[in-house]
Amino acid sequence: MKPVRRMSLPVAVAILGLILAFSSRAAESPSPMTANDLASRLSALRQNGASYVRLRMEIKGATRETLQLQIKERRTENSSEVVYQVLYPKERKGESVLLRKIGNHPATGSVFVPPNTLSPIGDMEEPLLGSDLSYEDVVDNFFAWDQHAIVGTGEVDGVKCQILESKPGNDQRSIYGSVRSWIDVRRLVPLRVEKYASSGQLLRRIDTTRVVADAGHQIPANFAVRGARPDSSTLLDGSRVGHNVTYTDRDFTIEGLKEIAAPRRSPEKP
Repeated sequence: MKPVRRMSLPVAVAILGLILAFSSRAAESPSPMTANDLASRLSALRQNGASYVRLRMEIKGATRETLQLQIKERRTENSSEVVYQVLYPKERKGESVLLRKIGNHPATGSVFVPPNTLSPIGDMEEPLLGSDLSYEDVVDNFFAWDQHAIVGTGEVDGVKCQILESKPGNDQRSIYGSVRSWIDVRRLVPLRVEKYASSGQLLRRIDTTRVVADAGHQIPANFAVRGARPDSSTLLDGSRVGHNVTYTDRDFTIEGLKEIAAPRRSPEKP
């Protein structure tokens, strides 16, 4: 029998040290995301290419109104194009809004009311189709702003969240001075968003009331919105979301506003 070679003490200590170091690293939880990392990932989810949404909008205020809408979106890293079109009620059918934002330039838009009334949007703070959302709320991407910070933690409906504060850079124009988002980091979903004026006044709160799976991600589907108007709120219920759609440039033009057909579905990839 061959004699067993004894390991020298220095070698044994070195190997033990490596094992302990490896075990320690394996047991460590992943490093928490920085504010910029978190904002970047949320921004990338918002820049989701072409999509189509069917939405029920219930406006509760001095008068109550329910709208059925279709939404056409085309979003990239540098641009956002959005069309809202009323499908119901009959007396508002065809009423449409076109919004566009390119890079850091101010958002622009137009409102079309059948049969042939077209009006430019002069103030992005005006309400979208009479709701508690502003025009800017549906076209801007504040997660792409320059300044982000984790300013605390909190809970929304029992879910632990990190509170991300976002502020526009000097060359980024917005009707808001800052936005705070309560982020469910595990699902990468904002469960609450509060938008503030430069003075610090709370202008708008948006609560996510339902989250669904879509294209391998968790996304907000239902919202409750409260704005600056007293005794008014808007409930949004997204009943259908599609990404495999095809748009042409015409869909995001004034002429395209006059057509309310649903988009074509893209061929399924093999």
